[in-house]
Amino acid sequence: MAMNDRLNPEGLRYAQAVAETKSFSAAARAYGVTQPALSNGIAKLEERLGDRLFDRSPRGVTQTAFGARILPLIEHALVALDAVAAEARRLTDPGEQKIRMGLSPLIGSHLVARAFSMVCELPAPRDLVLREANMQDLRECLVAGELDIILIPAVAAMPRFEHRVIDVEPIVVVSPESAEDAPLELEEAGKEQFILVPDACGLTTFTTQLFQAHEMPLHTYAGEAASYQVLQDWTKLGLGSAMVPRSRLTSPDVPHRPLMDQGREVQISFEAVWSADSPLNADLRRLADSLAAARQP
Repeated sequence: MAMNDRLNPEGLRYAQAVAETKSFSAAARAYGVTQPALSNGIAKLEERLGDRLFDRSPRGVTQTAFGARILPLIEHALVALDAVAAEARRLTDPGEQKIRMGLSPLIGSHLVARAFSMVCELPAPRDLVLREANMQDLRECLVAGELDIILIPAVAAMPRFEHRVIDVEPIVVVSPESAEDAPLELEEAGKEQFILVPDACGLTTFTTQLFQAHEMPLHTYAGEAASYQVLQDWTKLGLGSAMVPRSRLTSPDVPHRPLMDQGREVQISFEAVWSADSPLNADLRRLADSLAAARQP
C-alpha cells in the first residue's frame, strides 16, 4: 500500500499504548476495545508504514528496529493532535462552565456528594454534569473528549492519563448463611461459590484480579445478577455468596462479613482519571486532589 495513504489516528494511539504497556492485551483494556480490534488496527498501520513495529514472542512484546525509530515520531504526532483539539475547544468555547463527570455504577453516593460540594469551591464556578455508565463506555468517552473526568474502580490501566486515588472502601461478603458478622479470611472465602454481575462496573474485574493475585480458583455461579439488589436477593435464595463494597449493601442491616487477607481488611480503590491536555486540567486536578484529601481513613 502506498506510503502517502492517510494514517488512522486510532491506529497510532493503539501503537503508542502497546509501546507503553508492552502488551497487546493491556493496551486493549486501556482503550476499552477487544484485543482483535486493537491488533487489526496496528496491522493496518504497519501495512501503511511498510514494516512491523512490534515483535511478539512467548517472552512478550518488543519493538522492532523499525518500531524504535517510528514510535517516538508517533508519540510526537499524537501530542500535536491532542494539542490542536484542546486549543480548538478552548477557543470555540471559552465560557464553558461545565465539568462532565462519568461515574461507574460502583461509585457510592457519598463520593458523588463530595464531588458536588467540591466543585462549588473551585475558583471559577462550574456546574457538575453527571453520567453513569459502564467502564468501557466511560473510558471511550474520556478518550474521545466527551467526558472531562471519570470516577472508576482502579482496576484497569489507562496510559497517558492523569490518575488520583480518591477513595478506598472495605469489601464485604454477603452469604446465604451470614448470621454471624465475624471477619471472613480470603482463604475461607475461596471455598464459597460467588454470584457475579456483568463485567461492566469493575466489580467482577476486581474480584477476578483478587483471586488471581492470590493464585486461588474463583468458584462462580453459572448465572449473572443484573444489579447489586439482585445480587443480594440471590444470596438469600442460597445460590451463592456476593462480594461487594460496603457502601453497595442495599441496607446496613443486610448480614455481611468483612473480608480479610491475613488479618488485613481487603479494600477496593477508586480513582479519578482525566487528561492533562484538557482545557479544564487545573480545575480537574484541584477537584481530584480535594477528593483524595477528603477520603475517609
